[in-house]
Amino acid sequence: MASSLSAVQPVAAPETVTHNPAQASPPGFSVNHAPGRWLARLMRMTEYVAGAVLAIDVLVVFVSVIFRYFLHEPFDWAEEVARALMIVLVFFGAATVLARSQHVGVDLFRGMLPDRWQAGLIQFVSWIIVAVSACLCISSVGLLVDSWSSTTPIGLPQWIYTFPVVIGSLFMTLFGLANAVNGPSRVVWTTLGIGVTIVAAVVGWNALFPAFAIAPWMLLTTGFIGGLVLGVPIAFVLALSSLMFFMADPSLPMLVYSQQVMAGTDHYVLLAIPFFVLAGLLMECNGMSSRLIELLLRMFGRVRGGLGLITITATAFFSGVSGSKLADIAAVGGIIMPAVRKTKQDPNETAGLLACTAVMAETIPPCINMIIMGFVANISIAGLFMAGLVPAAVLALSLAAVTIYVGTRINPDEAFEHRTPMLRLLGGAMVALVMVAMIGKGVTSGVATSTEVSAFAVVYALVVGWLAFRELTIKSVMQLFVRSASMAGGILFIVAAASSVSFALTIQQIPQYLSTFMIGFAQSYGSTMFVLLSVLIMIVFGAVLEGAPALIIFGPLLTPIAQQLGVNPLHFGTVMVIAMGLGLFAPPIGLGLFATCAITGTELKHVWRPMMKYLAVLFVTLIVLVLVPQFSLWLPTRMGL
Repeated sequence: MASSLSAVQPVAAPETVTHNPAQASPPGFSVNHAPGRWLARLMRMTEYVAGAVLAIDVLVVFVSVIFRYFLHEPFDWAEEVARALMIVLVFFGAATVLARSQHVGVDLFRGMLPDRWQAGLIQFVSWIIVAVSACLCISSVGLLVDSWSSTTPIGLPQWIYTFPVVIGSLFMTLFGLANAVNGPSRVVWTTLGIGVTIVAAVVGWNALFPAFAIAPWMLLTTGFIGGLVLGVPIAFVLALSSLMFFMADPSLPMLVYSQQVMAGTDHYVLLAIPFFVLAGLLMECNGMSSRLIELLLRMFGRVRGGLGLITITATAFFSGVSGSKLADIAAVGGIIMPAVRKTKQDPNETAGLLACTAVMAETIPPCINMIIMGFVANISIAGLFMAGLVPAAVLALSLAAVTIYVGTRINPDEAFEHRTPMLRLLGGAMVALVMVAMIGKGVTSGVATSTEVSAFAVVYALVVGWLAFRELTIKSVMQLFVRSASMAGGILFIVAAASSVSFALTIQQIPQYLSTFMIGFAQSYGSTMFVLLSVLIMIVFGAVLEGAPALIIFGPLLTPIAQQLGVNPLHFGTVMVIAMGLGLFAPPIGLGLFATCAITGTELKHVWRPMMKYLAVLFVTLIVLVLVPQFSLWLPTRMGL
């Protein structure tokens, strides 16, 4: 069973390195008409503004760190300015991802419907996106007016946080509208009429029959499930469900909706996500990645299963730089797959293993999902980074054992048309290893936060990488900043939308109900069974919700319960992230697997069979990690975290 192409493209495009901000107009923007040309120009302007904001943010954080730690003259304003810039980055980046129709979504359920319904449903989804974006814009305007005269703790105007939400959501509305009207007129207006009719019916029912009004929690649930079934992008599924809740609850002013969405990104620690993504892309673009993989192939290619071992090692290595698993797959797959085909190996086998190595690497710092888990569940991020290393090593060894057992030997000379001199390969590997060591030492020593370390990583990859390899140009660097801003916008807009859902769930006391059920389950079956049930929940919702939203929703709900039951939060957070990754890359609906197939040029129907042996080993190893907490706790205990 496979999803259609639209489930692959939204995932792969923003995470891979193929995006070119100067390419032709995106879907829905016809360059043959003036409005299309203007929207295409607006999109490119928005992209470059987001890229420039990311560059300024890196500079602000880097300079503030220099002044704080080396000159002992901290900038009191640096953190607030960096947070305000991040809000611009998130909403402008999310707008450009929407303009290119690249937001992550699942259309598996929609794909089960008859073909004659497909065009209408896609058009209907476009109108849903327009409605959500427009409501967010209207709500943020109300929030802007309400907070216009307010100031931040250091005296900056409060509107510096709200204004980017207004502009970004306005751009999303315009771009969404351009996509929505791009189709046969009959389908466009029919789907719009159906949407308006549904909204009018719900509003009219609640107004005319208040005693039988549809409860807010029912609308939230309907919006969530309905959005998933229709194939609405994940971020807009979350935003839609919370929007329906806010509109149905008269006690909540609509400005609270945008306030909660904005609050989801207004956190300094989340800046580490775009910074680490940028560092990884810089590393790939300046030649560090290709040199390292070529070195590994030439050293270990003749070993039995050597190509698989190199895939595992390379993914683990890049996970320590970029933090984004799909970016890691793009980096490794883009170099490994040509070697696979030249040496006449099975690309489907390698694609399956590559997806499984992403699961293995979920807990290798500085993984984005570990940062998100630590943030939402109030767990030490440095502690999680250390807790994830030994489990990642155990998972890697498990995959390596299978690879050696089923693998063959290759001739590395067949993999390269031009062999790079060994000294240059060694030099490139050393430069990259210094970068990984710097990140690891900075995070674990406690000297700097993960955000500050990630800013250093960007500057290192930019300056040292350019000096060592001379492969970066001003144009390529600009495009990298633009691409990273779009990727970060797509990721963090999901976090922002999930924040509003979390607020709605809290109002409905869902955490209390879940806590009561899970505690009762644990009392009947024990804390270990509680952790195993939590792992199964994360596997399922990691597949359905594209990973990170599952952590955002269930992390803060389940972690306090685990602590009440005596489960160490570092251990619990680690196995939850691994379980989420297993769902994200598992067939039949794991979006990470679709992205892997798109990147490697393979098809899911050919990949899932050779992949199952690796998935089975990962699942069994995950159960062992749950049953033996010492794997997660040994290193943090030794380091006093």
